[in-house]
Amino acid sequence: MASDEHPRQAIETVFRMETPRLIAGVARIVRDVGIAEELAQDALVAALEQWPEQGVPDNPGAWLMTAAKRRAIDLVRRRERYARKLAEVGRDLESAPPHVDEPADPDAIDDDLLRLVFTACHPVLSAEARVALTLRLLGGLTTAEIARAMLTPEPTVAQRIVRAKRTLATKGVAFEVPYGPDREDRLGSVLEVIYLIFNEGYAATAGDDWLRPALCEDALRLARVLAGLMPKESEVHGLAALLELQASRSAARTGPAGEPVLLADQSRARWNQMLIRRGFAALARAQAVAAGALGPYALQAAIAACHAHAHTYEETDWQQIAALYGLLAARVPSPVVELNRAVAVSRAEGPEAGLVLVDALADEPALKGYHLLPSVRGDLLARLGRSAEARAEFERAASLARNGRERELLLTRAADC
Repeated sequence: MASDEHPRQAIETVFRMETPRLIAGVARIVRDVGIAEELAQDALVAALEQWPEQGVPDNPGAWLMTAAKRRAIDLVRRRERYARKLAEVGRDLESAPPHVDEPADPDAIDDDLLRLVFTACHPVLSAEARVALTLRLLGGLTTAEIARAMLTPEPTVAQRIVRAKRTLATKGVAFEVPYGPDREDRLGSVLEVIYLIFNEGYAATAGDDWLRPALCEDALRLARVLAGLMPKESEVHGLAALLELQASRSAARTGPAGEPVLLADQSRARWNQMLIRRGFAALARAQAVAAGALGPYALQAAIAACHAHAHTYEETDWQQIAALYGLLAARVPSPVVELNRAVAVSRAEGPEAGLVLVDALADEPALKGYHLLPSVRGDLLARLGRSAEARAEFERAASLARNGRERELLLTRAADC
């Protein structure tokens, strides 16, 4: 960071970058993410007061961390119930080197960040609360930005964040990385939250925009951070690979007016080759550290890799994709996975084979009201030349779709039958 950069611009840039580390570092001291966030904000206020007068420090991130930790220590000192910790932390502070610009221990910061990830994504919180709190604490988004991203009123998001922090405090959720039997479940929650954020950006469930790139970028950044923090976890690399590969197609997924472009119609020249290479590398790491069979995210990444390897839609190895979906269905059976497998089978073996699988899902309660079930069925019927039935299915899918762009696409497909 150049020292002659405009102080306010420097503060905004640094604070956005350093917020998760500040909160994580302070939360380790105060054991409360809500209070940690407030202390991080206090450090920002101190920067706003001092940097315009004194100049931007050579290591602004370390400056903010020192300021936030000093406030945390002051707070701890004021609390009688933290008397023992007061003495320990006070001794640490007195013995610490006096230079405020000295970088903190990278390993300690990584440990703190990991604790923050697991705390923000704790299963004691609802999925909506986990997403909001993760975007706030780790993504550095404001309440207004989260509200815009999730198409949720700002007061609702604010309440979710407040209640989430209160729940973590009242439930006594430890600021720690779980180990042993709890770790896999907790890690599953962490990965699920990041994937939910990405999916909402990749194919918005509602609203007028098909894509929300900022959400995809936030999720991808979180996945990369997590992969760096947990290099020996195959599923973490699997999720990172999946998001890299899916994100590589983002530019090709919409037309000039923002309309959705189906995979078969996408210009592969617009696929981002750098992200594809990153996805391949992450998938290779997932395979290298896997203790046994690949997990669900790595399997989905392997499916995405099949698409990335094909130079044209016609070159796609649908046999391999169908086989991978079979493995995925065996690992994590679900109606949605089975619907996706039906699509792959229809491409590998013909639409009649896919239709058999889709019709077997007709009474599945989990897919009731799910617009992609009639959408897929409509596509298969259209390929079989059963136009009237296909039109009816596309119209039914359009009536269920909550995203305006997707609804328009389905109505167009109905009109084409």
